[in-house]
Amino acid sequence: MNDDRESLQVSWNRTRAHLAAAQDQLAGLPSLDLSTTVEFLDHNEFGLAFDCLVDLGYDLNLPLIFWQHLDRAAREMRLYSHALHESHLTAADLCRRHLAAASENEQPSARVEPSAEPG
Repeated sequence: MNDDRESLQVSWNRTRAHLAAAQDQLAGLPSLDLSTTVEFLDHNEFGLAFDCLVDLGYDLNLPLIFWQHLDRAAREMRLYSHALHESHLTAADLCRRHLAAASENEQPSARVEPSAEPG
């Protein structure tokens, strides 16, 4: 049981880091309220923080790196495999679409490959 708890804690730490890195990409944007996202991160509500970040990024023209951080968080939380069983559009679907679109717009020399999905 201890190994499971340690493994879970390591996964949470990675997820938090990916979400925080995506949030950092929003720093300095005028009139942007990140308080809800910060509160969700502070309370380990990573799925809700992910949804907020996707919503915030949806209408903004954010760089590929923002979507890569969210992609890594989604993979760590296994949101893509969960989204396959849903009949409606999820935040994970939107993240994947924006990641693909941003990747197409980036020059090949500037691309950073997303990490492999765990498990």
